Amino acid sequence: MANDTTEQGEAPDGAQPGLKRVMGPKLLLFFVVGDILGTTVYSLTGKVAGKVGGALWVPFVVAFVVAFLTACSYLELVGKYPKAGGAPLYVHRAFGVHFITFLIAFAVMCSGITSASSAAQAFSGDYLEEIFPVSSPVALIIGLLFLIVLALINFRGVGESVKMNVVLTFIELSGLVIVIGFGAYALLAGSSDPNVQPDPSRLTQFSTDSSPLFAVTSATALAFFAMVGFEDSVNMAEETRDPVKTFPRALLLGLGITAAIYLAIAVITSTLVPTDELAASSAPLLLVVEAAAPWFPGILFSVIALFAVTNTALMNMLMASRLVYGMSNERIIPSAFGRVHRSRQTPWVAILFTSLLAVVLVSTLNIEDLGSTTSLLLLAVFAVVNIAVLVLRREKIEHEHFKAPTWVPVLGAILCAFFASPLSGRPVDEYLIGGLLLLVGVVFWVVNRLIVGRVEFDPEALNK
Repeated sequence: MANDTTEQGEAPDGAQPGLKRVMGPKLLLFFVVGDILGTTVYSLTGKVAGKVGGALWVPFVVAFVVAFLTACSYLELVGKYPKAGGAPLYVHRAFGVHFITFLIAFAVMCSGITSASSAAQAFSGDYLEEIFPVSSPVALIIGLLFLIVLALINFRGVGESVKMNVVLTFIELSGLVIVIGFGAYALLAGSSDPNVQPDPSRLTQFSTDSSPLFAVTSATALAFFAMVGFEDSVNMAEETRDPVKTFPRALLLGLGITAAIYLAIAVITSTLVPTDELAASSAPLLLVVEAAAPWFPGILFSVIALFAVTNTALMNMLMASRLVYGMSNERIIPSAFGRVHRSRQTPWVAILFTSLLAVVLVSTLNIEDLGSTTSLLLLAVFAVVNIAVLVLRREKIEHEHFKAPTWVPVLGAILCAFFASPLSGRPVDEYLIGGLLLLVGVVFWVVNRLIVGRVEFDPEALNK
């Protein structure tokens, strides 16, 4: 293995100590499942239904296939290079072009910010409305305050953030268990609300606004947001015991579990709630609970949903701020972004920068645009990663590792590029949003290049 540290992170005398390997198969599986589940299923399921119609399960299945292919590519790469770093590391090893590596790293960072911003809007949407009525201006203020609180938690320390993630993931899962349990009972035994009649015929109905194929592709472009998160796990490679053997089973099993959950929820949701009602709501799962079990306290489920979207936002803002910090330390953006607070030992400038970007996005965009932009950025990154797998086949690694069939990264690259392209039905606005975000980073990169000049950097440090 490329790492000469011991299992507990010890190193030979005089050597730099490695990260402590504390994650076994079960903890890694929990990390994967917790990272994938989140805002999309709680808040954007209705928007996906609005694009595809009653056949809500179809785009989720297609999104899973694309995610599965890309996950296999990630497994080959993490098996060959079991280090933290993720996409920037793999792309840099494959192409060695600093600017491309920078764009990949900054795109991943931007995807975290747009994802957190969509969670902030979800937090101040219909779930909050169930607890107490709020006007649009008040909802915006709450969304902004939500981001400020996340920034303060992030500033306080990563230990507090990770501990909160574990608690929030359990709460998040409990909400999905409620939806699936009550929903399945309503489908089999009928809802206790006489006005609710399950309609399985909706499962084969597609939107009449376009052809079925176009409806599926445009919906999949948004539904893919539900499957992202699996790629974050590769950054835990140096903290996982025997990652070459542990990762394939944990990552593929985690994807399978989350796909099954999403599919069950998609079928239950579409069968119990009319498509037009789903499309108009930012709290689609609350509609399912109300239809399946009207006696269940809507306020309680809304509180669970708010915790769920908080979990997504917290982890994404944590990731985004650390990427900015890493790029600053590698001297590819101005060094000011790498400043660390003396007492809290957290990258306060990077946290402030990413939080301000999120504030701007929440103030100017709607939740659907934010979710679609996240999907767009990551699909573009995944297309490049799939190509990197093929390029890196020229590097021979002595140790045994997972190797995907050649057709897997080829098909993965094609599908990711397709769903990131206008051919999938994406509106021009999404490319403008993504382009403007990347332009911000490019400006910083150019200014830094003019001041500091060309520098060699280590992409492994970006996610540490």
